[in-house]
Amino acid sequence: MEAFGIFGTSVGVKISNRSSEVARAAVMQAGANRYAVARSLYSEESFAEEHEKVYRHRKTTLEHVKQYFTCDARRAKNAVLSLLPIIGWIKIYRVKEWLLSDIVSGVSTGLVAVLQGLAYCLLASLPPWYGLFSAFFPVVIYFFLGTSRHISAGPFPVLCLMIGSSVTRLVPDESPPANITGFEGLTKDEQRVLVASSVTFLVGIMQLAMGILQVGFVVTYLSDTLVSGFTTAAAIHILVSQLKFVLGLQVPGISGPLSIIYTLEVIFNKIQSTNVCDVVISLVIMAAVFVVKELNDRFKAKLPVPIPIEVITTVIACGVSYAFDFRSKYGVDVVGHIPKGYEPPLAPNLHIVQDTAMEAFPMAIVGFAVAFSVAKVYSVKHDYTIDGNQELIAFGVSNIFGASFKSFAASTALSRSAVQESTGGKTQVAGLLSAVIVMIVTLAVGFLLDPLPKSVLGAVVIVNLKGMLTQFREVPYLWRRDKADCAVWLGTCIAAILLGLDLGLAAGLGVEVLSVVLRAQFPRCSVLANIPGTDIYKDRKDYVDIYEPEGVKIFRIPSPIFFANIEFFRSKLVEAVGFNPLRILRKRNKALRLIRKLVKKGYLQWTSNGFLNTSCGPVKESAEAESDAEERDLPTDFKEPPGRVDWNAELPADIIVPRVDLHSLVLDFAAVSFLDVSALKGLKAVSGYVDRARHATFSPRPTRLPQALKEFVRVEVDVYIVACDPYILEKLHQCSFFDDEVRPSMFFLTLHDAALHILSKHPERWQNKSGYDKILTTVTAHHPAGGLRSRDRNAPDPETRL
Repeated sequence: MEAFGIFGTSVGVKISNRSSEVARAAVMQAGANRYAVARSLYSEESFAEEHEKVYRHRKTTLEHVKQYFTCDARRAKNAVLSLLPIIGWIKIYRVKEWLLSDIVSGVSTGLVAVLQGLAYCLLASLPPWYGLFSAFFPVVIYFFLGTSRHISAGPFPVLCLMIGSSVTRLVPDESPPANITGFEGLTKDEQRVLVASSVTFLVGIMQLAMGILQVGFVVTYLSDTLVSGFTTAAAIHILVSQLKFVLGLQVPGISGPLSIIYTLEVIFNKIQSTNVCDVVISLVIMAAVFVVKELNDRFKAKLPVPIPIEVITTVIACGVSYAFDFRSKYGVDVVGHIPKGYEPPLAPNLHIVQDTAMEAFPMAIVGFAVAFSVAKVYSVKHDYTIDGNQELIAFGVSNIFGASFKSFAASTALSRSAVQESTGGKTQVAGLLSAVIVMIVTLAVGFLLDPLPKSVLGAVVIVNLKGMLTQFREVPYLWRRDKADCAVWLGTCIAAILLGLDLGLAAGLGVEVLSVVLRAQFPRCSVLANIPGTDIYKDRKDYVDIYEPEGVKIFRIPSPIFFANIEFFRSKLVEAVGFNPLRILRKRNKALRLIRKLVKKGYLQWTSNGFLNTSCGPVKESAEAESDAEERDLPTDFKEPPGRVDWNAELPADIIVPRVDLHSLVLDFAAVSFLDVSALKGLKAVSGYVDRARHATFSPRPTRLPQALKEFVRVEVDVYIVACDPYILEKLHQCSFFDDEVRPSMFFLTLHDAALHILSKHPERWQNKSGYDKILTTVTAHHPAGGLRSRDRNAPDPETRL
């Protein structure tokens, strides 16, 4: 007969082993909210003996390589569909239902793309019309290669600002350009276009390489908190960079660490030269765009199409500027002549590519991370899948192709994608139509934008920063919920503001990795105890009515164990058990040597009842040499004394050694996902003493391995490990962890299995205790439980409560 009994009480439902039908009947009688199980007590070894595992063939590295390079008709078809996602969705395109929505969405998105292309081009420190190229070429390529049906490829303000930093570094405003082959005979604008296109080409190569190598998962290392802090800092950089257009000032482009401070210094020094007309135009545009955007958000359910306020204000500003000749009369800086058509292809400059490699990599990561994040949101909303690796390939090819035609790095703008989706866009047909609108402006009507003031573009950019700037509201929330994430947000934001976006992103990644390492290195360990009437073990600090068996500690480790946290783990374990095992071991060895000397000199005599003191006076302990310090750390050797010493009893000759009431230590490995080599060796060193430390013939070899738990075993504390991951156990076997002395029997399937094993192994600890008449637990070994202590002494009787 077995019962589902736990330390502390009986569950009140017993199931015999007669048949599974009886067991099921008993379960049904227990009620829908209760369950009862009758089974054997399992260690990992006994469970493996009773239950045969399925053999699974593990492929070798050579087999994986062969499979990767093997090609058949089905795999070739899947590869083509993967590289050209358009084939998958164009076959199911519903012309009657989707075409009209895509047309409306494409026209609306195209108008916004024209304006944003001109505005964001200012962030890249390039002539505005090159933004039209970036709003056209990447969209066409993404139409064929992209997996998202709703994002609008093209300029992204943060990416434009990062490109502008590289442009102004190599081609400053007020000083000669860098000494780069290929700049000879080019104007400053042409030099800047060459830098931007070369950087964009390198960004595309990096993204394409990552996509081919299937490393799209790299974006997972950019947490939402890091991206939020980074984009907020980028919004501040963009805001400062647009102040010169809003105020009508001539401010040189400054790059590098503290560039934002130096830029503000220049602006404040020239504040008296502010163009009042530019300020008035900017304020009017910002107020109008802000109000209408708020109305669009509030009444988006009732409006069939959001009001394109940026386009409307741009058209009005162009007309007013042309009518009143703002450029000549008020000195307003305007967009100026926009050439018709597209320029011939341009090869990248290898010297620029080499000089900007370190700056291009964060651009590639940021551009992909933003686009993938937005695409993931819309894919979840509209129930389709996107492929991160294919997205890398799509943007990589887009940037390579676009760079050849003098466009700069593309990603996606959140506001532009929101327009494409909210106006009813169903597929990338809307994106292709938006590219057609941009092409029409480039080839035919671009001259109408000649009188457009740059302050209008700066005002539009600033208003569109609202979403990123309001992310500051996340700081109080993060501080209340997770201070580590708050530190990542603040660290990334401050570093990106002061050091620049490229170094700031690297610093943010460092802070994020450091936070993860610190959480793993300093986990929240806890001591568990039993919830009465269950096989559930919880932190003893969290519950009032909870029971701990005397002489047993259950220690939970909630993180992987590796070289960096092995000492922290040991210190927390010592704190949990309440004594330092190394100190106890030293005192025992010191006392044992003194007892040997006393026996040898005749001051002590061994009897069947223990040691008998035959000396007349007090016994003085002789001074010990420092060379014996290392020997005192070794396991206790009982070769010479005629019998074992009971360290918890009264010792002869007034020798005092601290008592150790702990006899069993249970380690909960349920949350341990891996052990590194240092941890494995440390456990090996511990386990090697389990059976041998108590024998007289044991003579340990010196070891330099981590101490971990071996001190506990040397002071006669049994160590058990429970809920160990099967892959960790497999790794232990592969590393020859087990031998004649170290057996898998120390590993148990669950906490409760180990607890019942300890109960059956130490029956003397549970008999004749004060709580025995009230607390009854039947186990396989038929040893009743007792001597449990409760934190709530006024709690009702467990059996009565159940």
